Amino acid sequence: MQTKDNERQWQKYQSHGDVDDTRLIEGIAGEKNIYRRRIDADPWSNNIHEKPNRLKLVVDVSGSMYRFNGYDGRLDRQLEAVVMVMEAFEGYEKKIVFDIVGHSGEGWEIPFVNVGNCPKNEKERFEIIRMMHAHSQFCWAGDSTVKAAREACSTLGAEVDYDNGIVVLLSDANLARYAISSKDLAEALSGSQPKVKGYVIFIGSFAEEAKKIRNEMPVGQSYVCLDLTKLPQILQQIFASSIL
Repeated sequence: MQTKDNERQWQKYQSHGDVDDTRLIEGIAGEKNIYRRRIDADPWSNNIHEKPNRLKLVVDVSGSMYRFNGYDGRLDRQLEAVVMVMEAFEGYEKKIVFDIVGHSGEGWEIPFVNVGNCPKNEKERFEIIRMMHAHSQFCWAGDSTVKAAREACSTLGAEVDYDNGIVVLLSDANLARYAISSKDLAEALSGSQPKVKGYVIFIGSFAEEAKKIRNEMPVGQSYVCLDLTKLPQILQQIFASSIL
């Protein structure tokens, strides 16, 4: 006898119904067809259990973020972006499992939000961004961008409980000072893990440095976001190209 799960299935891209958990980013970006409805399933189809998708957000908490925040608001922009991500995925941990780590001159995997311990209210989210701000203000000089990218991709590649692994690295593009090339960063984000895709979003820049790095990296691997209103569209592109 077939179970009810086998008798009915979800139809996506609907204009009404239940919110489709896998299209949260599209909803943030303003898309309307982000709902799904139950329909009669093909009796010959298999009931396949989908694993959650895995996101690791790697934020830039280096000293330059705090030092040059007055120049272009890069640290403020990043903190707002982090809050946006935490709010967007709240309550959807079974569909999108994420954690947040930081990179600076003092380390490449500084923990801020652990898997399974996502902030549940404004007070907890404020505490997360307060810690990020404080670290950037008082940390030692230095850069571990490439190390952070490589380790994040490697860590996700070793996990087995997820269908897709996505690494999103935030950076202020202050790479030339530490003799880091765009090739170094691209290779670190590419890694050797087939189920993991890595991306970088530059949220700060001196002159055209961020755009120069982006143009030297593979198409679709890097983005420049100096206007926070464009972040949902960028995340939408990243998820669309990562989750098949």
